[in-house]
Amino acid sequence: MSIENPAKVLNGELRERLLAPDVISGSEILLRCLLLEGVECVFGYPGGAVLYIYDAMHGNPDFKHLLTRHEQGAIHAADGYARTTGQVGVCIATSGPGATNLVTGIATAFMDSVPLVVITGNVATPLIGTDAFQEADITGITMPITKHNYLVRNVEDLPRVIHEAFHIANTGRKGPVLIDIPKDISSHTTVFKPAIDDKISIRGYNPTTDPNKKQVEKILAAIQKAERPVILAGGGVVYAGASQELVEFVDKTRIPVTTTLLGLGGFPSAHELWMGMPGMHGTYTANMAIQNADLLISIGARFDDRVTSKLAGFAPKAKIAHIDVDPAEIGKNVPTDIPCVGDVKYVLAYANTKAKRANSEAWIAEIAESKRNFPLRYNDSDKELKPQWVIEMLHETTNGEAIVTTDVGQHQMWVAQYYKFNHPRALVTSGGLGTMGFGFPSAIGAQMGNPDRLVISINGDGGMQMCSQELAVCALNKIPVKIVVINNQVLGMVRQWQEIIYENRYSHIDLEGSPDFVKLAEAYGVKGLRARNKEEARAVWQEALDTDGPVLVEFVVRKHENVYPMVTVGSTIDEMLMGDEVNEADEAHYISSCE
Repeated sequence: MSIENPAKVLNGELRERLLAPDVISGSEILLRCLLLEGVECVFGYPGGAVLYIYDAMHGNPDFKHLLTRHEQGAIHAADGYARTTGQVGVCIATSGPGATNLVTGIATAFMDSVPLVVITGNVATPLIGTDAFQEADITGITMPITKHNYLVRNVEDLPRVIHEAFHIANTGRKGPVLIDIPKDISSHTTVFKPAIDDKISIRGYNPTTDPNKKQVEKILAAIQKAERPVILAGGGVVYAGASQELVEFVDKTRIPVTTTLLGLGGFPSAHELWMGMPGMHGTYTANMAIQNADLLISIGARFDDRVTSKLAGFAPKAKIAHIDVDPAEIGKNVPTDIPCVGDVKYVLAYANTKAKRANSEAWIAEIAESKRNFPLRYNDSDKELKPQWVIEMLHETTNGEAIVTTDVGQHQMWVAQYYKFNHPRALVTSGGLGTMGFGFPSAIGAQMGNPDRLVISINGDGGMQMCSQELAVCALNKIPVKIVVINNQVLGMVRQWQEIIYENRYSHIDLEGSPDFVKLAEAYGVKGLRARNKEEARAVWQEALDTDGPVLVEFVVRKHENVYPMVTVGSTIDEMLMGDEVNEADEAHYISSCE
């Protein structure tokens, strides 16, 4: 169940009880404030500095907490919850190592603009700065990777701090906010004075949502002059809830669209004007369209290096228009001719009142021909499983309607290429930081936030071993995630780079000694299945879909498969490697080097 706003979650009686001006502890204040903010579930792991907080949870029927098996699992679960529901994800950990175990997850959310409130315990206030047991300066450590963070020094400040944290996390360019609560603050008592209904005014923080209409009109005027326009739609479209507005804008202007990795689903893949993903592993059509465009309109995308590759040769013929809620992104990587700061939803809503059809029909016909002549392709096999085929099968059997989370590596790119997303918030993946171990825990959070949806977590055999302990969480809580392991027995993307860029010098990539994933799943109480060919794959996947609880399905795939197209570092995005197989000599060289 997704939460639209706190009022839908809290009935009148509960809200009245939570707002009562009782004398309560800082820990009880925290729980009340989280409930008043509409928090449905907190993901966490206890420890000494947060024991007062966990004690307050004891016997509290209104507060839901999911115990993970590692703090990183908790924050990735909160991340998956936030990305798929649009609400703020919340996690909690103790001081010192508990807090530092959250750092990778905080950075993951920061890079991908995911709204989180991260709560950490700290040592008692008098001990701060003394190198006390399990003390770490988590506010200092996370300052570069949070939108804001707080060290609470007074229990009376907690309601205001929590309310501000949720506001900051989920407005403007969204992102994580950290609240560090010393142990003594969590035990101090005071009269509860809720801040949930207070107007928020934070000096220096006033993100622009309404665009300058003149800048929008400049973009519309440029469209009328263009003959080869292209829209680059990013994660900002998804986060702003602007997918419908984008479809309306495209239908009115008839401009072809390419969506970044985080933008997948923000524009339906079934739409005739969708060209696929651009960049390093983007489609031929999308990359060539950008390189030949005379107008490139970036909507909620930040021109990261995996999209642009060599900046000096990116979109060389195009006038650049950039729409983004974060003014710091405009002109940061690519010089911008028409900047437009504002919430993407508001920008497109205004643009749709004046948008006119572009002179693009010849351009559309050219792009359609390119899509026919240069589709994504691979050499299929009836003797062994190809990972691309597995992803296609997952798409076909779910009609593209599942929520899909991925880990990081080759399988992530194959999902982006071969699973066709038609709805926003259906793909959960670590785009900016590229965090291995993210895929499976994020699926737990996605399933908690969407209990009536099918959630599939697609992982490599490397990343799965970074988070496999969270299988216990699925088993104990009957969380019905379908866990896919694409097992190629190697660090696939590293192997591909070593093959292509480092001239077949394979170094420390073989994952020999990995566990039997079926037995590993069964050890945790999760059904495990395995497939080595197409017939087995169809059968075990159907069995997984027919099973009510969590299931792990291992697909043993060809070790030497590469992700194509590929743009190597230092090349422009029209300089693509299009091959889809290593040759026999390269394969033999790889095998001998690993023996």
